[in-house]
Amino acid sequence: MAINNLGTFLLIGGGVAFILLVIGIILSVTGDRQLVDNRLNKYLEEEKADESKKTKAALTDWVNKRVEKSSIGEKIARSLARADLKFKPGEYIALYVIAIVGLGLIAFLLGGRLLFSAVIGGVIGAFLPGMYVRSQQKKRLQKFNDQLPDMLSLMVNSLRAGFSTLQAMEAISKEMPPPICDEFRRVVQEMQLGIPMEKALSNLLRRIPSEDLDFVVTSINVQREVGGNLAEIMDIISYTIRERIRIKGEIRVLTAQVSYSGKILSLMPVGLLIILYFLNRDYILELFTPENMICGSIALGTALLLIVVGYVIMNKIAQIEV
Repeated sequence: MAINNLGTFLLIGGGVAFILLVIGIILSVTGDRQLVDNRLNKYLEEEKADESKKTKAALTDWVNKRVEKSSIGEKIARSLARADLKFKPGEYIALYVIAIVGLGLIAFLLGGRLLFSAVIGGVIGAFLPGMYVRSQQKKRLQKFNDQLPDMLSLMVNSLRAGFSTLQAMEAISKEMPPPICDEFRRVVQEMQLGIPMEKALSNLLRRIPSEDLDFVVTSINVQREVGGNLAEIMDIISYTIRERIRIKGEIRVLTAQVSYSGKILSLMPVGLLIILYFLNRDYILELFTPENMICGSIALGTALLLIVVGYVIMNKIAQIEV
């Protein structure tokens, strides 16, 4: 009877943790835009005097105070800013723990209430938040790079119409679609608050690690130091970046099959092993019996090595520098 009650309690706990994780992801996508402005204040290194007056969850408030100014907190904040997720570092850590505990409990119940099953679920839960953040970063960076030529064309036309560089950036923040308008709105706000243009553009590069954007920012900084016709420079850069994006797009189409094949073929054996473990544990645990421990460990280690080597080779084939 006690075992049944424990199983019911764990099932409810795991379900609640999983629901909280899903709610957190939904809020990260549809969250209030005000949190973006709060993150801007952090990049300007301004003190938030009214932050203590806000109502927060006790757990995330406690975690935020301890990680926000640490090196780990800065890395998490930078990573979340690049992905445009409306999380504080403490909130992300809380969701990270929920993912580990929630999937660990679910795997524990589905895997015959074995500790090893809980470990498998916890490991999967530990990887999921990071994979989601990196996926959002990649999508946002790709979208930003695709909008960059149109942004340069708008900037060239604004400069030729007599706008200053700040006014041209303000026009970009109003006329262009997100994410490029959001990033340049932050740049304009920083400059209006007294931050030098070089520092504001450096902050932009920290949020958007794009090689093409680095090219544009370097050109603007050099022009401000030595002079010259910025509209002409931007026009030439715009043509160059358009050609780079066109060639990258063609390469991406040609190498997409190799790239996805590498990912799918690398994940398939691991996923199949996990599925077989939950469907037929005795079959998989034969590898770990005392008489088969050495052979099983060698087989699994060799398989893991071959998977990693194959994934690296296929990734190298798909990566072509332009």
